[in-house]
Amino acid sequence: MAKDFYGELQLGILGGGQLGRMLIQEAINYNVNVHILDPDKNAPCRKLCNKFECGSLSDFETVYNFGKDLDLITIEIEKVNVDALEKLEEEGVIVYPQSRIIRLIQDKGLQKQFFKQNDIPTSAFQLISTKDNLTNASLSLPYIQKLRRDGYDGKGVKKIVTEADIQDAFEEPSLIEEWVDFEKEIAVIVARNDRGDVSTFPMVEMEFNPQANLVEFLIAPSLYGVEIQQRAEAIAKKIADDLQIVGLLAVEMFLTKNGDILVNEIAPRPHNSGHQTIEGNYVSQFAQHLRAIFNLPLGDTRCRTTAVMINLLGEDGYEGLAKYDGVEEVLAMEGVYLHLYGKKYTKPFRKMGHICIINDDRDKAISNARKVQEILKVKA
Repeated sequence: MAKDFYGELQLGILGGGQLGRMLIQEAINYNVNVHILDPDKNAPCRKLCNKFECGSLSDFETVYNFGKDLDLITIEIEKVNVDALEKLEEEGVIVYPQSRIIRLIQDKGLQKQFFKQNDIPTSAFQLISTKDNLTNASLSLPYIQKLRRDGYDGKGVKKIVTEADIQDAFEEPSLIEEWVDFEKEIAVIVARNDRGDVSTFPMVEMEFNPQANLVEFLIAPSLYGVEIQQRAEAIAKKIADDLQIVGLLAVEMFLTKNGDILVNEIAPRPHNSGHQTIEGNYVSQFAQHLRAIFNLPLGDTRCRTTAVMINLLGEDGYEGLAKYDGVEEVLAMEGVYLHLYGKKYTKPFRKMGHICIINDDRDKAISNARKVQEILKVKA
């Protein structure tokens, strides 16, 4: 970067949640000044940053005024005012990922069109303007309906199995996707800096919580064959290069039962599928994102050991001040690392933290992770 960032650079992060919190924990090593904008006065980042501003991420004036005196802005959430970011870019503020990429990824319909236009393998889809269009959809049942905008963490997604399900479908602009009979959900995180260096983290396997539709259990490295892993990493690199993104890009994919790989969605920021890199890899996804946006050499993404990541979700049936049961017991176990996100209140399936379990013996890492799942609970 043009400015020596050691102690001088003013870095803004739009969003003050757990991803921003873990970015700050890494940014401390670079001695940069971190500014946070978030609508929640009790956001997880509030006590860690140099300057915290409580305000709307969707309001033009708020985002513009937050960023106008900063050197560099990045995001930990896509739902931000892109018009303000474009104006800031025009005035010389660096925005990574670039505002045009955020605009594209905010709209799942534009994402799918981008995949199709760039020969990136993805499931068949159709854009839908209103629920009424579903009665004569070109895709056969069953299919998945997704809101084009503002869906996150499994929200804004419905499975339409029968004609009767259409009655409960989303009214808003959406897309429908062919139902994929997949064997495994996989992900690759790729980083690209401004000089065009590109590096992928090893492919990971994900297990989802069917109730919450959230990643619950992640294992790295994958045991799938080298050919499949290389193909997944090549797809992620192609997307990063086609976008010319600067920063991290998480690429969620389906591995089908016949061995095809189909891209599901992309996210231009640190991602839940990369939390295990903090303990499990030579460089974490958060350090890699900072290296990329600072235009530094990218780090060594190799796995140090087997790592299993568990999302710590609020228990069903509990809402209120968070109470953590089983912390001492799990921390007495070998290779268990607890990350709490600083959220004061819990509710069912809210992401309250994550746990990383590492062990050179893959089976032992998985069995320890299962024990942690049974012991550690977030109640109220």
